Amino acid sequence: MAGPMAEVAIQLPHHRYSVRIEAGSLERLGETTRSVAPHTRCALFADAAVREFHGDTAEAALRGAGYAPVVFDFDATEAQKTLATIAKLYDVLLDAKLERGSPIVALGGGVTGDTVGFAAATYLRGVPLVQCPTTLLAMVDASVGGKTGVNVAQGKNLIGAFYQPRAVVIDPLVLRTLPQREFRSGLAECIKHGVIRDPSLFEFIGDSLDAILALDPHTLVELVRRNVEIKAAVVIEDEREAGVRAHLNFGHTFAHAIEVTTGYGTLLHGEAVALGMLAATRCAAEIAVCDAKLVDQLAALIEAAGLPLRTALPSDEELEQAMQYDKKVERGRVRFVLPERLGRVTIRDDVPAACVRAGWSEIRA
Repeated sequence: MAGPMAEVAIQLPHHRYSVRIEAGSLERLGETTRSVAPHTRCALFADAAVREFHGDTAEAALRGAGYAPVVFDFDATEAQKTLATIAKLYDVLLDAKLERGSPIVALGGGVTGDTVGFAAATYLRGVPLVQCPTTLLAMVDASVGGKTGVNVAQGKNLIGAFYQPRAVVIDPLVLRTLPQREFRSGLAECIKHGVIRDPSLFEFIGDSLDAILALDPHTLVELVRRNVEIKAAVVIEDEREAGVRAHLNFGHTFAHAIEVTTGYGTLLHGEAVALGMLAATRCAAEIAVCDAKLVDQLAALIEAAGLPLRTALPSDEELEQAMQYDKKVERGRVRFVLPERLGRVTIRDDVPAACVRAGWSEIRA
């Protein structure tokens, strides 16, 4: 009996691909890959922790579709999301003599997708990429839209490229092996989409939390579909972040500063984003961009989702210095994505330092 399924098409001026969300679709990874990149060779790059649970299924699916895959796993953590890891991936591809038509499959969470995606974008100036996300965060955000890249000492994702996949294969059943903390981390990006674009999604998450946390397949397909549709609509409108795509960074200017200054891995990315959204919303309330009640409304859903409301932070000066490396900085001015109300955000570069510090104060333990 077929399980729940949804498909979202992403049509860009130069490229079209589909995001298929279906229980059990990992077993058909090979068929999907062959439909978009028919070749005899391929590479399967996986998060080492994920390969233990799902690597055999993915590899068998690729072999069943006629591929002779080279398989390589790596420690897919923020601390290893570096150019040194990219060099290792290049060595695997070069040693295997993979060609321009040979697809690369990324099996793992957002770090895997970003890192492997950047390798695919730059190996032989670009080879076919298939994203197979295994975390909720990657399913609703990182695997869709073509952002790839790695971290450097100065900040997150500062080296990278826009590179669209040929296909995205999302199997909600793989979330059964995801640690609960990782799963809850992904809910932060879902909440973010509700704040920036869709109040009904924000409400759906609150009303459906029990079913979501119980990993009900139908609810998960609905949750992922709604989030992918929002992400897809933004990407179609603004692929290279010249305008509204920057809205997707709501909470991230604060979050990336938290991650850089506290050390990658201290907080999960989604946990930092949850804190960043609270800080940004307090910042918005301080300059009357939004009603202060929105801070409480957002905090209530973040807490219900099991995400942190406060954390230990370094000095404001250190955090603000880290903010200067944010990708949205223009002419030395930090640009903040601030909510006006549920479903609508704006970008401001005139936020007083005192208001930014009120944001930090909101989340400082």
